[in-house]
Amino acid sequence: MKDTRENLDSFFKDNTKLLREYFEVRMTIYRLYAVRFLSKSAGYFLWIIISLFLLFLFIIFVGIITGLWLSHVTGSYITGFSITTGIILLVIVLLVLLRKPLFVNPLIKTFIRQSEEHVAEEDQF
Repeated sequence: MKDTRENLDSFFKDNTKLLREYFEVRMTIYRLYAVRFLSKSAGYFLWIIISLFLLFLFIIFVGIITGLWLSHVTGSYITGFSITTGIILLVIVLLVLLRKPLFVNPLIKTFIRQSEEHVAEEDQF
């Protein structure tokens, strides 16, 4: 019994350094995964912000052009811009009603797919 305990103690003393090094390497790997995930997320976030800003500008210009064109067709600024406002309001209502199949479900599927890819990459190590 004493020999077994001494062998176990010597085993732990000899391998403590290896075990500590193993954990440090694993922590470094997880830190690198976190940095990669955060940098990708920040890049996607910046891309979304810029895209939304450009889309906002596009919608404003299309609204102004449509309002001016309908004003020319109807002969009244009020009528032309009112019709344009109605069209934009109709688009907003449709987007609100269809938000789940158009935005929420695809977003959830994308997050699930990315998390599965992330888990698969971790399993490689």
